Amino acid sequence: MRLLALDASTEACSAALLVDDHLIHRYEEPAGGQAERLLELIDAVLAEAGLRPAALDAIAAGVGPGAFTGVRLGVAVAQGLAFGATLPVVPIATLEALAWRAIATGPVLACLDARMAEVYWGCYRPDPRRGVASLIAPRVGPVGSVRPEAPAPRRGIGRGFSAYPGLAALAGVEVTGSDARALPDARDLARLGALRVAAGEAIDPAALAPLYVRDKVAATEAERGV
Repeated sequence: MRLLALDASTEACSAALLVDDHLIHRYEEPAGGQAERLLELIDAVLAEAGLRPAALDAIAAGVGPGAFTGVRLGVAVAQGLAFGATLPVVPIATLEALAWRAIATGPVLACLDARMAEVYWGCYRPDPRRGVASLIAPRVGPVGSVRPEAPAPRRGIGRGFSAYPGLAALAGVEVTGSDARALPDARDLARLGALRVAAGEAIDPAALAPLYVRDKVAATEAERGV
């Protein structure tokens, strides 16, 4: 398996190359120029392995939810590379990638800051075939709307918890300091992508689409209390 994974759905951008069980990885939280940095990170992992895109088996892409611009960027870059090298793609939700990092402990609540006093969140359980499976699919809403259902997750992960410190107590989960700062990372997408390729879930790049969850990018003046 030779799989390239990439993500730019949040303030971080990352690229990872999985060659059999060997992982080459780059991760940054750039102050700007995310498009340029993502392409440079992809070039770096491919160069370290001495591979060109045509030598890959598939590309895994973070499709959101997250920042609208970043989500579109990641999808567009994955499609461009896949079309150019005639490769299939594997869509991975950002919350799935976060959950994968913590899934060994059982059900997980993954949460990202969605701005406008809201969070993206979802609940996941371990799945031996796909890595993680949804208990609650990605959704968006105010912090108070986060109500995990049975089986209740024991662990929380994602930067939504550092943005809203009271969220862990509200949701009834344990969150470590490092988990509260976590953002999606291509290294996790790569592992999940390999499982999904083996499960037959790779798709044509033309079918790759962003997972926005929310179709609104800014609050109105009335909503902001202006």
